[in-house]
Amino acid sequence: MNIRILWEFFAAALGTMAFALLFHVPRKYYGYCGLIGGCGWVCYEVLLLWCSAPLATFFANTVVVFLSRLFAVRRECPVTVFLISGIFPLVPGAGIYWTAYYVVTNDLDLAGERGFATLKIAVAIVLSILLVFELPQSVFSKKRKRM
Repeated sequence: MNIRILWEFFAAALGTMAFALLFHVPRKYYGYCGLIGGCGWVCYEVLLLWCSAPLATFFANTVVVFLSRLFAVRRECPVTVFLISGIFPLVPGAGIYWTAYYVVTNDLDLAGERGFATLKIAVAIVLSILLVFELPQSVFSKKRKRM
């Protein structure tokens, strides 16, 4: 079980770095993007053992957005550099595909089920982004005391 999670972390990190390359993220941030994507995926996989996919996605994406904001402040760059590529492993692409497939094959019951499940995951992603972006900037920056 532990080795499987480690392999999944590396696979998610590699996929996230490839996505960062596709979106022309500066090379010096590839490692951070991979770390964020890998951590988000591992959180998702662990949380799936105890809760539903939308709830697991919400909390995993909260970790992704929090780390994205943290690294953005520490590296003095826009948060979207890390956020867009970091959420890549959590986006319900397969759910969107199967929804469209069931619509095309006229299996509307399965299309409705899959579409609603995919919509719940997408809403969970949006809500987690809004939640973390409501935190004040001081949570992410180092405060230096003046003497």
